[in-house]
Amino acid sequence: MNNYETVFIATPVLSDVQLKEIIGKFRGIITENGGKIVNEEDWGLKKLAYPIQKKTTGFYALFQFEAEGDIVEKLETQYRRDERIIRFLTFKLDKYAVEYAEKRKNKYANAKQE
Repeated sequence: MNNYETVFIATPVLSDVQLKEIIGKFRGIITENGGKIVNEEDWGLKKLAYPIQKKTTGFYALFQFEAEGDIVEKLETQYRRDERIIRFLTFKLDKYAVEYAEKRKNKYANAKQE
């Protein structure tokens, strides 16, 4: 099993219900294909560095997961098919990135509790 991290940006015109539906959809794709979600973060509405499809903001979400290599192609195909996703990035984590992600996860969890 490899460690992966994927971030996607959803269009800013979505309601909270639609956003939860998208996050659930991609969580389901990962778990249905034998992946295990290690960490999930909802970064909320953020300003984009440059306009994408004439939009200047977007909803960011991150998944860190463990899975076999073939899941990435399936996940990215679904990102491309969903018109509500304006950008995405998936990459494989090496051992140093996994350590860093674990520290970030703990920091994010502590910030949420406060």
